[in-house]
Amino acid sequence: MKQFLFYRLPKRILDIVVSLVALVVLSPIFLVIALIIKFSKGTSHVFYAQDRVGQGGKHFKIYKFQSMVDNADRILKSDAQLYQKFVDNGYKLPTKEDPRITKIGAVLRKTSLDELPQFWNTLIGNMSIIGPRPVVESELVEYGDTKRIQKFLSVKPGVFGLWQASGRSNIGYPERAEIELDYVDRANLTLDFKIMFQTVIAILKGDGAF
Repeated sequence: MKQFLFYRLPKRILDIVVSLVALVVLSPIFLVIALIIKFSKGTSHVFYAQDRVGQGGKHFKIYKFQSMVDNADRILKSDAQLYQKFVDNGYKLPTKEDPRITKIGAVLRKTSLDELPQFWNTLIGNMSIIGPRPVVESELVEYGDTKRIQKFLSVKPGVFGLWQASGRSNIGYPERAEIELDYVDRANLTLDFKIMFQTVIAILKGDGAF
């Protein structure tokens, strides 16, 4: 009860307020990005929805601005060597080596603008502003045994998180898993505000963005 009153409840209130403000204030940016993507070559969708594993193991759709060409998953998996590099690199590829990324997508990823639609995920409650980054089902193996996986999934995933604040894609597994689990152990409002500040700095610097 104490944790609910002094952490979870105010955290949820902050999630709602921050996401609402962000969606309203940033709506002109949403419109501009949507129009640019709409008239860009390589993709027929403005938004991208992907299945991720959330709190308690519940699956949900995470939303992003489309930064990839159509049939991106098929393109990646058609090259066995590239796909293995993708897995070995923490389920990411440097933008210059990724055949799936569109020209506008490279800009959106570098600036993290592709993540803006996740404020909607936060508003509806399947994500939080701060928390471990949500993963796909196949990534859960990187977190170790069942106990560690359950610990990772015991909190809502976040738009921003300690892993991002620590260096984002510069940090791969298994170190990423340890950072995310460390957040779960130490989660509090003071840490959340610190992570938000550090993540904004990391985004502005373009550190680890791909």
